Amino acid sequence: MGALIGWIVVGIAAGWLAGVITRTDRSIWGDLILGLAGALIGGWITNESIGDDSGLIISIVVATIVAVVLVLLKNMILGRKSAAS
Repeated sequence: MGALIGWIVVGIAAGWLAGVITRTDRSIWGDLILGLAGALIGGWITNESIGDDSGLIISIVVATIVAVVLVLLKNMILGRKSAAS
């Protein structure tokens, strides 16, 4: 149960950071969903490459990178631009 809560916290942080980095015009729910997806995918990548002992900071960084990539892919597919554009 503790690991699940940890992934949720990492996902929320990653989603928020991805929203800040990409400056997309998305709801907080969109940030959270993409952040949680980034946390799951990023967690899998991290566990496969460096193992379970990666730490919170590395988990957040990897999840954020994956969430940013997901946001950019979503924008390319849907043809949306960032709020700064």
